[in-house]
Amino acid sequence: MGWSSWNNFGPNINETLIRSTIDLLESTGLKDAGFIYVNLDDGWQRYKGSRADNPLEPDPLKFPSGMKALADYAHSRGFKLGIYSGPGEDTCAGYTGSEGHTEEDAQMFAGWGIDHLKYDACCSHGDAPQKEVQQVMLDMSTALLKQNHSIVFHACHCGWTNVWEWAAEEGANQWRIGQDISDDFNYPGNREKYYFDVLDMLDRGNKIAKYSGPGHWNDYDMLIVGLNGESKQLVGTGASNLEYRTHFAMWSIVNSPLLIGAEISKLSKYDIETLTNEEIIALNQDPLGQPASVVWENEEKALQIYAKQMQDESMAIALLNRGSTTADMTVSMRRDLTVGWDVYKLRDLWKGKDLGPYDIPFTTEVRPHEAKIYRAWKVACTVGC
Repeated sequence: MGWSSWNNFGPNINETLIRSTIDLLESTGLKDAGFIYVNLDDGWQRYKGSRADNPLEPDPLKFPSGMKALADYAHSRGFKLGIYSGPGEDTCAGYTGSEGHTEEDAQMFAGWGIDHLKYDACCSHGDAPQKEVQQVMLDMSTALLKQNHSIVFHACHCGWTNVWEWAAEEGANQWRIGQDISDDFNYPGNREKYYFDVLDMLDRGNKIAKYSGPGHWNDYDMLIVGLNGESKQLVGTGASNLEYRTHFAMWSIVNSPLLIGAEISKLSKYDIETLTNEEIIALNQDPLGQPASVVWENEEKALQIYAKQMQDESMAIALLNRGSTTADMTVSMRRDLTVGWDVYKLRDLWKGKDLGPYDIPFTTEVRPHEAKIYRAWKVACTVGC
């Protein structure tokens, strides 16, 4: 959980922005909710082009104090600092990459106190053979493991080369499951024939949920909550408050990393309330680490029920209405969740309200593009059950 610079700022980042973001994450309560990683994406580097001509170092105009000082500042405030590189001669935005300098760069990042590395093979290199992509990711993973400082390793390759099938074995802690997200809930097709919207990502993830688990996660891309179609970097016309709330809830229940992509100073009160709902976040951070998957859908696939087991043996449930009209949705413990509970209670996690107990299936109205999120517990049977 944390914040990443790319979705809003692209390569236009600097030390002042990162320090102020750290301060705002604390003052808004986002840090207390668990958002502690502050990740610099592409654009922190001084030079463009290959290492044959230039070293890999921070831009002294953007980061005059250097990366170690920035990491020290983050650590002093209880945060972790992330950085970005790639295995090619240059990165996706054309800055100096790590090709031929894997060991050197891993040692440098660890020396700075970096806590997270997004290692981006770039979607433009999508024709690279799977074995080649595996090898460059393994090389950096191995180099990071040799350091005396723990660094979360994000192997990023746009969900290509079946990355979910092999990335965990190569030491990756997270991997992107699809192409870049757009600031859209449901855009017809792929915007610009490339970008995935919220529902596209969910559809992709549902097919590969089994590859995600503790220490190695399917990454559905950064959060778009609060962008409102005004990103300086990302395409898309924005989503409604309800759609952003649905997006956040679904990323939480499927166990995607939760990295805020918006400018923290522009988040509304509603956005902050969405992002700091501790009961929704608890679904994402549950130690069992089981991702939710679709357990029921209607014929048109407009109505879907997602569910997963929690460590305390409760069940997390999402009733998702992808359609354009309000619908009655019913969830059955036996039919949909395949748990033999005769009596159960529910808690509405957005309302913070307990419901039940029930001894019949539960039915509720769900608005278009809404996800109602519940947690269910078995109730011990009493006389007469």
